[in-house]
Amino acid sequence: MMMLDFKNREEYTFYLHMYLKEQEREKFRDDFLALHPIDQVEIFSELNVQKRKRVYEWIGPKEFAPIFRGMERNQQKQIVTELKESYTIKMFEEMAPDDMTDFFEEIPNHLTGYFLDRMDEQEAYAIKRLMSYEKKTAGSLMTTEYLTIQQEKTVADVFETLRTEGKDAEMIYYLYVVNENNQLMGVLSLKDVLTSSLHETVRQLMKKHVISVFPHTDQREVVQLIRDYDIVAIPVTTETNQMIGIVTVDDVMDVVEDEVTGDFEELAGAKGSINLEVHPIKAAMKRLPWLLLLMVFGMATASVVQHFEDTLAQLALLAIFIPLITDMGGNTGTQSLAVVVRQLTLEKLKHPTCRRMIKRELWTGLIMGIVCGLFAALLAQFYGFGNMALGLIVGTALFGTVVISTMTGTIIPIIINKLRIDPTVASGPFITTINDIVGLLLYFAIASSLAIYL
Repeated sequence: MMMLDFKNREEYTFYLHMYLKEQEREKFRDDFLALHPIDQVEIFSELNVQKRKRVYEWIGPKEFAPIFRGMERNQQKQIVTELKESYTIKMFEEMAPDDMTDFFEEIPNHLTGYFLDRMDEQEAYAIKRLMSYEKKTAGSLMTTEYLTIQQEKTVADVFETLRTEGKDAEMIYYLYVVNENNQLMGVLSLKDVLTSSLHETVRQLMKKHVISVFPHTDQREVVQLIRDYDIVAIPVTTETNQMIGIVTVDDVMDVVEDEVTGDFEELAGAKGSINLEVHPIKAAMKRLPWLLLLMVFGMATASVVQHFEDTLAQLALLAIFIPLITDMGGNTGTQSLAVVVRQLTLEKLKHPTCRRMIKRELWTGLIMGIVCGLFAALLAQFYGFGNMALGLIVGTALFGTVVISTMTGTIIPIIINKLRIDPTVASGPFITTINDIVGLLLYFAIASSLAIYL
């Protein structure tokens, strides 16, 4: 399998297009199938409908399956409309049940039923079983294609199992040891097999203490276990310890990507609109509720300025530093929010951890507040032509704003999480607007108190 680099991609792509145009089937097959599936997807995506149809004629369903797997969901839906029904069915049967489950959950139910009714009965059953599990659980992530062996077998038997069954398994780094009732007894790594005598038994080599999860285990907990124990797959068992599947590290990577994307969307107040496949109108409708809500909060900020209109009229120099106060409040609050949300989404924070985090962020806010406050005081004194009172007002207000904003960005998501609400709803724009209001109130309150010294 060859992977293209930037140097030879253009030339390689040129020849593949030429083979399609000149209808040189064998040359196209030899060069195209030698590529990594990721490169195949990229090149295939550049083809027009006519050339794609020629590829379907030259590439069999089994060969096209890994290409289909690497495509974006919307592209997959488009490709299915171009393929012949028999080709599509055979391709689906070549794909892993967990990959097909992900695809079927994104298309209308009547189409899912239509395809499942025409697929191999055993393949269809495996997919239906996975679809029965709740989304975002280990059951919905797992694959049923894994290797098992019994503990009385020898290493020689393990090699035979790898040779005969390994091609159909999603991964062969682990062989799971089960008894006659399919209950999980241990795990055997490929390293153990390769470094042992052919006559040694599985019982002698296997690790008896196996980390496993239930089908209903939350996907975030699965991610945490795979990361903490540094494993590439984790078995899924029933309440009676019967093995029903495994969750592999590549599935976990997809989960992490989805979770991070979702958190960024929430933090930006743009949930469901980051995907480039989303239509502009739909993306706008996703973002508008947040923007309209923030407009209301923005009026509260304007009300603060209006309330101190007399102070601002007498001391116009104060207006210069309003952006500084609001920007620093928003920036520090968002920083703390990102730190806390990351901890809340990847780990389950206990009370001692929450207290330690709040304490850490408080001290961080105090240090940042002192440094930023002193620097702002010097800047204000410079702009105020040596007016120490102006420097004191701006420096003190910025110190208070940074400390309060840091704590706002820390405490609000923790409280929301305690209420069993996704902490990412305490989004960046929301925290920023709150900190704008608090920062301006503090700034003008201090300015009003010290106005006589200006």
